[in-house]
Amino acid sequence: MAEEDKHMLFGKYEMGRLLGKGTFAKVYHGKNIVSGESVAIKVINKDKVKKEVMMEQIKREISVMRLARHPNVVELKEVMATKTKIFFMMEYVKGGELFAKVAKGKMSEDLARKYFQQLISAVDFCHSRGVSHRDLKPENLLLDENEDLKISDFGLSALPEHLRNDGLLHTQCGTPAYVAPEVLRKKGYDGAKADTWSCGVILYVLLAGFLPFQDENLMKMYRKIFKAEFEFPPWFSTDAKRLISRLLIPDPERRITIPAIMRLPWFRKDLTQTTSFAMEEPAEIEKTEEDINDSARKSTKTTSPKFFNAFEFISSMSSGFDFSSLFENTRKSGSMFTSKCSASGIMEKIEGVGNAMNFKVSKLKDFKVRLQGKFEGRKGRLAVTAEVYEVAAEVAVVEFSKSAGDTLEYVKFCQEDVRPALKDIVWTWQGDNVVGNCNGNKTEGDEMTVEV
Repeated sequence: MAEEDKHMLFGKYEMGRLLGKGTFAKVYHGKNIVSGESVAIKVINKDKVKKEVMMEQIKREISVMRLARHPNVVELKEVMATKTKIFFMMEYVKGGELFAKVAKGKMSEDLARKYFQQLISAVDFCHSRGVSHRDLKPENLLLDENEDLKISDFGLSALPEHLRNDGLLHTQCGTPAYVAPEVLRKKGYDGAKADTWSCGVILYVLLAGFLPFQDENLMKMYRKIFKAEFEFPPWFSTDAKRLISRLLIPDPERRITIPAIMRLPWFRKDLTQTTSFAMEEPAEIEKTEEDINDSARKSTKTTSPKFFNAFEFISSMSSGFDFSSLFENTRKSGSMFTSKCSASGIMEKIEGVGNAMNFKVSKLKDFKVRLQGKFEGRKGRLAVTAEVYEVAAEVAVVEFSKSAGDTLEYVKFCQEDVRPALKDIVWTWQGDNVVGNCNGNKTEGDEMTVEV
C-alpha cells in the first residue's frame, strides 16, 4: 500500500490522530478530502460487538442519530463499513466535554442557563421524534468552537419500538448519579420523564460544581435519589432552586415537563431561538443491512424505482393483517397509496403539489423527493419525504413519511392537502376500501393482485 493511501478511507476521508477510545470503538480526527471539512471518525470493531451481542445497539444508534438532527446534537454525516469494521463519520466537536468545565468548579448562573437552554432544546426535539437519550450527563455533552453545547453518545437511547405493551421502557441503564429513581426501581418508566430528571441533575451540577446525590456507598446514594434528598448551596438563586426542586421530584407524574420548563421566565431570559428546524438534511445517511454487515456500496444512478417486496406491500395495504415482523427492514407507519400511473408521472404530480403549496421541493433521488414548508410550526418547519416503489409492471406504491416537524401538522397535511391534491393518480390508500385509477374513477373493493 502506498504511503499516501495508508490513512485514506473509501477514497473520501483522511484519517488522522486518535481522539479517544472505549471498549468497542476508537475515535479519530478525520477530514473529508473533497470539502476539507473536519470530522470525527468512530471506528467500531465488528467482531467485538458481535461477541457482546451489541450489533442491535449499533443499529439503534444509527437510527436515532438520523432522527435527531438539531444544532445541539452531534451530527451523524455518514455510515460506512468493511468486512471487519463500521465507520461513523460524525461532526467534529473540538471544544471537549462539558464535564471538563464542571471539573474546574461551578459556573455563573447565566452560563449555566445558556447550556441548560441548549440542552432542553435538543432533548425536547429528540422527544418530539420519539427518542429518549437515557444517559444524559456532562461527559456526554460536548462544546464546539463557539462554546455551544452538543449532545453525543446515543448508544443507550430508546425509540418507540422499544416500549413494552405497558407503553414503558424497562431496561435499566445510565449513570447512577444522573439516573431517575423510577429507572432504578426496575418497574418500567417513561424515557422522556427520566431524561427530564437527568437534566435537573445536570443543571444542579453546573450551578454547584458537584453532584446533588453522592455517597461512597451506592445503596445509600440510591436511597437519597429515591427520596430526592439534597441541599442547595447558598449561592443558588430563588428561581434556580424552584426549578431544580420541580425537576428532581421522585414521582415522574408530578415532575415538571419540558414544555412547562420552556415557559418559565428564568428559562426564557436571554433565550436565543434555535435554528434547529431550518437545518438542511443531507440527501440521506445510508443505514441498510449491507452497510453494517458488508462493505461500503458504490453509488449507482437509478433508472427505475426501488422494488417494493410484494409480501410487505400486501401487509402494508391491508388494514386487517400485519406481516411486518417477518421482515428485517420493517417500514415505519406513514401515509401510503398505490397507483397505476408511471413512476415519473407520480413524481411530477407530487412535485407539482409541493410547489403549489409553496413548499421547498428537493429531489433526493430519482424517485424520492422532500417537501419542506416555509413556516415554523410547533416543532419547526414541517418536512415530508415521498418515495415511489415498484410492485409490479403496472403498480407503484408511494409512501409519505414525516422527516421533521410536528406529527399533528403532518397528519393534517396528509388528510387535508395531499389526499385531495393526488386523487387523480391514487388507486387506493393504505387501509381504505375504496379504490380508483389514474383518472380518478373509483370503484368499491376492486381485487388487488400482485405477482410474487
